[in-house]
Formats: sequence, C-alpha cells, structure tokens
Amino acid sequence: MDTREEVAHAMLIERDMQIEMDDGIVLRADVFRPNDGRAHPTLMTYGPYGKGLAFADGYPTAWNKMAEEHPDTVTGSTNVHQCWEVADPEKWVPHGYAIVRVDSRGAGRSPGFLDPFSVREIEDFRECIEWAGRQAWSNGKVGLNGVSYYAMNQWRVAALRPGPLAAICAWEGASDFYREAARHGGILSTMLLNWYEMQVLSVQHGRGEAGPRSAATGELVCGDQTLSESELAANRADLPGLHRANEFIDAFRDRQADLSQVDVPLLSAANWGGQGLHLRGNIEGFCRASSTQKWLEIHDGEHWVEFYTDYGVDLQRRFFDHFLKDEKNGWDDRPRIQMKVRRVDGTAEVRHADAWPLPGTIWTDLQLDIDRMHLGSATESVVSFDANGEGVSWTTEPMKETTEITGPVACRLFVSTTSADVDVFAVLRAFDPAGNEHVFQGAIDPFSAVTKGWLRMSHRELDERLCTPYRPFHSHERAFEVVPDEIYRLDVELWPTSVVLPPGWRLTLTIQGSDWFYDSAPETRLSNFKNAMRGSGPFLHDDPSDRPASVFSGRTSIHLGGKHTSFLRLPIVPR
Repeated sequence: MDTREEVAHAMLIERDMQIEMDDGIVLRADVFRPNDGRAHPTLMTYGPYGKGLAFADGYPTAWNKMAEEHPDTVTGSTNVHQCWEVADPEKWVPHGYAIVRVDSRGAGRSPGFLDPFSVREIEDFRECIEWAGRQAWSNGKVGLNGVSYYAMNQWRVAALRPGPLAAICAWEGASDFYREAARHGGILSTMLLNWYEMQVLSVQHGRGEAGPRSAATGELVCGDQTLSESELAANRADLPGLHRANEFIDAFRDRQADLSQVDVPLLSAANWGGQGLHLRGNIEGFCRASSTQKWLEIHDGEHWVEFYTDYGVDLQRRFFDHFLKDEKNGWDDRPRIQMKVRRVDGTAEVRHADAWPLPGTIWTDLQLDIDRMHLGSATESVVSFDANGEGVSWTTEPMKETTEITGPVACRLFVSTTSADVDVFAVLRAFDPAGNEHVFQGAIDPFSAVTKGWLRMSHRELDERLCTPYRPFHSHERAFEVVPDEIYRLDVELWPTSVVLPPGWRLTLTIQGSDWFYDSAPETRLSNFKNAMRGSGPFLHDDPSDRPASVFSGRTSIHLGGKHTSFLRLPIVPR
C-alpha cells in the first residue's frame, strides 16, 4: 500500500502513511498538513472508527441533525474530510497544524488483532505519538484531541508520558473504564456490547468490499482484502464475552487510566447530559490528574455537536495555540473551570470558577420521609416496591425561590430485599408548577432526567481513600453477602449535574430496580444505536446473564427515619 500525496484546499494530504510497531505490525495513518515546507505542531487521534469513513455516511442522523441545527459546525469547510468525533483538517491546517488520524490496530486500513481499549492499543498509540514527533514536518510537539473513544484513550496514553506529548484535550470521554463504561455501580451496561457490534465491527480491517468506501477517495475504508466472517471473528477480541464474564474491577485494571501519572497540560470537556459515559470521567480526570496546568469545561447539548461548533473549536484552538505554539494568548490567566449552567427554558449561563466542587456550595440534605422529601427529620417508616416495577418516588415542596443545583449529588439509603441481591437505580427529576415533567437534551438521549446513579447491593463496599462527603467511591473488588430482609446502608453516587429551577418547580427522587424511562418519549432513534431513545439512551442494564430473574426479583424496601435516615445530598449554589 503506497503512500500517496495530494494538494487540496491548501493542504498537503498524505494517505496511508506507514507506522511500524515494535512487533512488526504496520498501522496506517492519514496526515493533513500545511504545504509550506515548515515544521508545525501535530494534533493526533488514534481509534477504531475508520479514518476514511465520512461522518455523513457513517452517522447520518447525527450529521443531519447537527448540520441543520448548528450550521456553524459545517460552515467554512467542504466537509469532505469530516469524520466522526475527530477534528476537521480544513479548520485546523490553515491555522498551522498537522492533523494525523491513525486507524487503530485491526480497524479501518490498519491490520492486526482488534482489541479496543487493550494494553496493546495504548502501546501502539504511544509509538504513534513518538513517530509524529520525529517527522521532518513536526515541530516536535504533539497534542491529542478528539471525542469519546478518542478522549478515553488520551487519559491512558498520557499516563505513559510519551516524549513529544505536549497537551491533551479530552472531549467527553470516560477516564474510569469500569465505573463509567463497563459497569455502572457494578451493573453491566450493554452500551459497549452494542457499540462494538455497530460502530467497530462494521469497520474492522478485512471487511474490504463488504465495508464502506471513502467519500473523499473512493477507496475501501477497511482495507483491500475481503475476509470471511469466520476469519474476521478469529482476528478480534470477544469484548462482550469479557464484559459478561467479569463482574469485578480486577479484570479491567489494565484498561483503567492511572490519573496520578497524567502530568501533561490538559483541557477536559464534559457534558451535563452525558449520564452513562460522557460526564463523570472528565470531571474526575480534571480533579485527579497530577497536571498543574489543567482546565475543565462543561457544556450541554448533543454529545458530538459542541466539539465542532465555533465555540468548541475556538476553545480548543486557544488551548493548543498556547501549549503547542507557545503563543502568549492569555490562556494561563483564565479561570480553571468554565461551564454552562442549564436553565429549564433551554438557555444556559456561562460561569467561571477555580475549583470543583464550586466554592461556596451549600451541601443540603433532604430527608426521605414517608410521603415527601424535605429538610429536617423524617418519620420512622418503610416503603416497599416490586424490584421489577416502577419503584417509589419522593418529591420536594415547590421551590420558594430560584434554586441552582450544580455539582456532585449523593444519596444514602437503608435498603433490604427479599431476594439474593438488588440493583438500585436512582433518578433525579424536575417538574414544573403544573406537575409536568421536564426532560433535558442529553448527550445522546433527548429525554434525559436531571441526573442518575446506580448501585448493586452486593457492591456496596466503599473505597474510603477516594470517598468524599459528596461523592461515594465504591471499590468493586468483591461481592458482599446479601441476606434477605437484612438492612444495609447503600451510598449511591449520582453523577454531577447543573440546573436552575424557578420558583414553583419541584424535584423528585425516584428509586427503582431497573432502568428509568420517560413515559412521554416519542419514537426517536439514531442510526448508530440499537434501541430507541426513551430517557436512558443506549446506557441500558438489561442483560439477562448479569441480572437473572432468579436473583434480581422480589420486594425491595427503603427504611426511613431514626437510625435509618435516608437522604439526598444536593449541591445548592447561592445565586
């Protein structure tokens, strides 16, 4: 496969550049760079989505919605090189950057054994960064930029500290593979199982003529060789099998990011609506990375959109201009946190801060009483529900004044069950004065609640080293016995959120034994997900091998008041 060069739109484009790994496998990369003979900084992505697959072809519903509702995302570019969740070279090369897209091992046009999130992948990524830093067209500085998968692997490769790596921009990507992607609260999430089938195996190397073609070149996205289904299966990891067979974190430790080893300048961008994958990890990454130069941005809206808007591109460019080009553009002087505080009318207020949680936060415990949620003590009582039913809910009195909730959320419950184990799904919801539920545009699901949390009772053990009063942290190293009708304390982590509620609005906490769905959701689907969007997006927990009816059934009881004070802890931000 020969490297070809072409000059288009003031760019020198080199396709299928060969990058040899230490075991002899040769990966393929496309390089887009200024055609001026000078050295420039590099922005790199490494991942499994096929560097030649056009965004519009691979993800048509997402592309069409983004282009229609956010025209700035497609303005100023022919979009012929626009691909899923990576930077558009036409918006970066004219500003003096080389854009490098690497097909990960076993994906797209790169041969080898396909094993997403593996140690081998991260070693390959490190070698690709080293390769880019050595090229004649490179100024020796490499930055990493990209969304989701292209952000998740940034945390891990940054911990290896490749020499040329000068800055990372991790946009909506988990940093804790177990807690944020594989298993929420110890409960298997089927999202990655379906994602592997629909978004990765569809562009596995070796699909050849059975795979897509590049809109830019007409070439086969998955390589020129067409393998049989049995040959393809033999050349990839059984990711669903790995997830189903392993309930505890030990099997996933080599896929976890060691944030303490991340010391490179970083910009971490999260999405308030990213419950299930695209929120917690960016905040944890910002808080726990060892970097002294680190910034956190939190926005709302669809998962893929803000990365491509003028707002997002400008933010990324100023960050990289400072650290890859040494421009004195005032980046160092900006506050460490920039966020869009959500309002129920769909608008947002830009807020800046220098610490997380926000300084001045008033931690407010609302007691769960027999019929409501309020400040003060609760009556000793018990409420019960069918583990496979609708659950139980507690609602506040109407807000007396405008109330902002921004930050981490936690819930303490005292729970017993008649079964051998129980999964707790906690959902925080908002209702207007007329009693109508208000849902938010999530990162993926347009019918998202204020926030959510999950916990399996047998996974209740806490890692006290990492717990805070506002964010319980579970070890997930072993199962603790669940004795029927015995009462256990469960500290449930709900993912951070931000919302401003006007006077008259109410909050509701719903506790149930399965995924929450918004009853009024119309039929809504995206081309890259199997299930309809009904409030929990693709982040479902319905795999029967993980939740057999013989175990997760019976009656669940929440004990209230006295020594069993169950409460919701909210981060109230003074106006």
